[in-house]
Amino acid sequence: MTRVEKPKEKLTARERIETLLDNGTFVEMDKHVMHRCTDFGMENKRIEGDGVISGYGKIDGRIVFVYAFDFAVLGGSLSAANAQKIAKVQDLALKNGAPIIGLNDSGGARIQEGVESLTGFAHIFKRNVMASGVIPQISAIMGPCAGGSCYSPALTDFILMVKEQSQMFVTGPNVVKAVTNEDVDKETLGGAMTHSSMSGVCHFMCNDDEETLMTIRELIGFIPSNNMEDAPMHAITDEVTRVCHELDNVVPTDPNIPYDIRNIIEPVCDQQHFFEIQPEFAKNIVIGFGRLAGRTVGFVANQPNYLAGSLDIDASDKAARFIRFCDCFNIPLVAVEDVPGFLPGVDQEHHGIIRHGAKIVYAFAEATVPKVTLITRKAYGGAYIVMNSKSIGADVNLAYPTAEIAVMGAEGACNILYRKATPEERQAKIAEYREKFANPLPAARLGYIDEIISPCDTRIRLIQALDMSRNKNESNPPKKHGNMPL
Repeated sequence: MTRVEKPKEKLTARERIETLLDNGTFVEMDKHVMHRCTDFGMENKRIEGDGVISGYGKIDGRIVFVYAFDFAVLGGSLSAANAQKIAKVQDLALKNGAPIIGLNDSGGARIQEGVESLTGFAHIFKRNVMASGVIPQISAIMGPCAGGSCYSPALTDFILMVKEQSQMFVTGPNVVKAVTNEDVDKETLGGAMTHSSMSGVCHFMCNDDEETLMTIRELIGFIPSNNMEDAPMHAITDEVTRVCHELDNVVPTDPNIPYDIRNIIEPVCDQQHFFEIQPEFAKNIVIGFGRLAGRTVGFVANQPNYLAGSLDIDASDKAARFIRFCDCFNIPLVAVEDVPGFLPGVDQEHHGIIRHGAKIVYAFAEATVPKVTLITRKAYGGAYIVMNSKSIGADVNLAYPTAEIAVMGAEGACNILYRKATPEERQAKIAEYREKFANPLPAARLGYIDEIISPCDTRIRLIQALDMSRNKNESNPPKKHGNMPL
């Protein structure tokens, strides 16, 4: 049969697997499988492997299972035969407690096979759900991914896309035009930039195939192989007791001046390396992995540089999903808090900020991994509670001297408490309120803050807190599952 020529900038499916895995470790399975369709002349269009390469290999010496769609064979369409191949490696990955990685480059269901192809998707989806929270599942979108091909990646833990090369959409531009009369190109509808910055579907946007595959390798290095293991311990090459003097001047004395929360996270991590996830989506919250004393830690942090660090719908969804991933896979959580509240507005209320904001409460409250909170500045109202406060289960709560823990800011509080006061009287009350609440002492005296620390001691205090809680043993009440506010 005639094979479609690949664009020069794209690797072949086999090249992608070889680049992803340690040299010489790939073991291919089912390489002789062919489709069984005889309709529409398909009996003359058979090729061994049928458009999917599957098997197992190693990343940094650890077993992973992998499958890659070959767009050069019938547009990478899913047949019953290659769905069976994918299901087989999914089953093996689950049985053996190893991550599974899908390299997607597919036009969707094979039209010539009809319901058999669709049923193949169902088998894959079911296994995605059964594996969720048991083994890490990673999807790389290396080209087009249309229709049913989108939903398996959507059910996995992390999605990577290639800039200006990959697209994801349930219905393509032609269907959109026919149904809604909207003119839109593939990239605008479902390109990497769209899903990285607007929809939040994509977790990592990469420039080319090689960068995508190297990002997967780095991601695998931060996470365990399954939910019964801990993340791999890395050799400690950074001084545990390192004092971070650069942190002493990060938080401005003026509470209205923004700063970049990553300037607090990065210096405390081993080698000052922070592996950020979804950097272009919901920028008011920062999530990602770092290491403290060689151990993987998940960071969830308000970003004062964007929307003042307030929580909105997208930030709530982003944070909650990451928290739950870390809890699934035994990764301790560090919340870095500077939050003035939930983002106000008609649009937020009408689109369900109550429901979405509750997801963070739910995620932090149900998480049983070690949980540490660091309050750097503002911790106001309900947002203070949801960001891993002591009362919803944080193990250790730390605060900088600049922390403000209160129902709301001084001006807002005094406008309510002293609405009938003269402007001069109100200003005096604002100053009084700030003196009383614009510091962490009231919360510390009540035991809601365990220690007020100097910023330069952040690294050692976080390491000590996590080391103390390393053997934490906590479980939730027996139940089939909770009813999270989705």
